[in-house]
Amino acid sequence: MIGLCVILAIILALLSMPVGVRLRYDKQGGVVTLKLGPVAVPLYPQKKTKAKQTEKKSASSGNKATVKRGGSLMDFLPIVDVILDFLKEFRRKLWVQNLEFKLIMADADPCDLAVNYGRAWAVLGSFFPLLEQLVKIKNRDLQVECDFSATETLVFAQADILISLGNFLYLFLNHGCRALKHYFKISKTIKAVQ
Repeated sequence: MIGLCVILAIILALLSMPVGVRLRYDKQGGVVTLKLGPVAVPLYPQKKTKAKQTEKKSASSGNKATVKRGGSLMDFLPIVDVILDFLKEFRRKLWVQNLEFKLIMADADPCDLAVNYGRAWAVLGSFFPLLEQLVKIKNRDLQVECDFSATETLVFAQADILISLGNFLYLFLNHGCRALKHYFKISKTIKAVQ
């Protein structure tokens, strides 16, 4: 009995574990990291050796021209409906753990800098409430600063976008089964025509 309770506790802990991505942009460029609970796996930028190998493969496979044929639009529309339902429900299950956005504005003219500073806050003030209607945001830190000595405007942005593993599995199993059902129906009609 105790062993069963331990197994159920482990399964519940795994299903409630957050999974997601960390998106970061700063002076070095963009970084995408996959987050599986406390573990972080870098996705982008990849190591240069792997990138060179994929470039060679794509260059060698790019020589052959292939003709892509389409299928019936009426058969495809149910799959689009499943995808849209999935995206609506997926958006409701997502949350942003930490959202950081820092804009460091630079301009030699203090008057222009003050006007642009006001414009930047106006854009942030109108954009982020719209974003909060789409996704739950737990912690946010928005900053706009002025730097009279800088030569260019700089941006730092970071967001941790998460979903629990249980919600993720539920969404993919629920909507994946619906999509497979439509796919098999389409493949049967294609085989019947041939």
